[in-house]
Amino acid sequence: MPRFSKRAGREVLEGHPRLPEWITKERVKLRDLHGMKKDLRDSHLHTVCEEARCPNRSHCFTQGTATFLLMGGICTRACGFCSIQSGKPLALDPREPQETAERVAALALRFAVLTSVNRDDLPDGGAGHFAETILAIRRRNPGVGVEVLVPDFLGDQDAVARVVASGPAVFNHNAETVPSLYAVVRPAGRFDRTLGVLAHAKALGSALYGPAFRTKSGLMLGLGETKAELRTTFAALAGAGVDILTLGQYLRPTRHQLPVKRYVPPEEFTALGELANTFGFKTVYAGPLVRSSFNAHEVAETSGISIP
Repeated sequence: MPRFSKRAGREVLEGHPRLPEWITKERVKLRDLHGMKKDLRDSHLHTVCEEARCPNRSHCFTQGTATFLLMGGICTRACGFCSIQSGKPLALDPREPQETAERVAALALRFAVLTSVNRDDLPDGGAGHFAETILAIRRRNPGVGVEVLVPDFLGDQDAVARVVASGPAVFNHNAETVPSLYAVVRPAGRFDRTLGVLAHAKALGSALYGPAFRTKSGLMLGLGETKAELRTTFAALAGAGVDILTLGQYLRPTRHQLPVKRYVPPEEFTALGELANTFGFKTVYAGPLVRSSFNAHEVAETSGISIP
């Protein structure tokens, strides 16, 4: 039976590493969050920034970027790293695409990121809802970039094609971890399926929009992966045509998720970023607090992305 103790007003699982100084020195600025959170509550929209307790949410909100969580806040899967509730989701809200577009306009966002819970209960995994939301944002907000961070759609290539055809500037699907850890970290996922989704999106996007179309993926570190496994995973993602790679520290959202095996120091992230660059990615972001959607607008600008 795991034991917990109180340290600095927080419940900590005994026997697991404490947060290092390079993590704890970054504090979420609650006052910066207040206005954005109120607006989102008033519009009944979710952001993964809040649902997943991202440590960068105040920075992104103040930089004109937010990640909207589509299709409700209940996921059909139960990944070991994620704090989003799992269970039976509600029916899709047909107003959500237009409401999201209106909220992007009201918040004067420069870049909108769309993600979702897994919706394995839907025939297309929610791909049509993604496409409708992208199109609604583009109609309402000309010039605003849209990145999608999609689930694997159970490998459905038609679902991938529908999302790509709607015109996102960036198509993102996270590998999350190395293949050997999938059984624990992503028990309903498959690494080869992830590679297939990314490769198919890259081929379709390049055919539709040319060489400026970008695909993206991300890994969490500190779950027990080895450097050799990371090297192999970098090669596989590059082979699937991934343009942008993000590497960040896994931070346990609550005591109900997987524990952190190791806190990777900043200098090691720098070295791993340099290693990843040798595989030909156009952009690599590596650091303890790097998240998949962190600085999405900056990544877009520095990666030569054009908005369809």
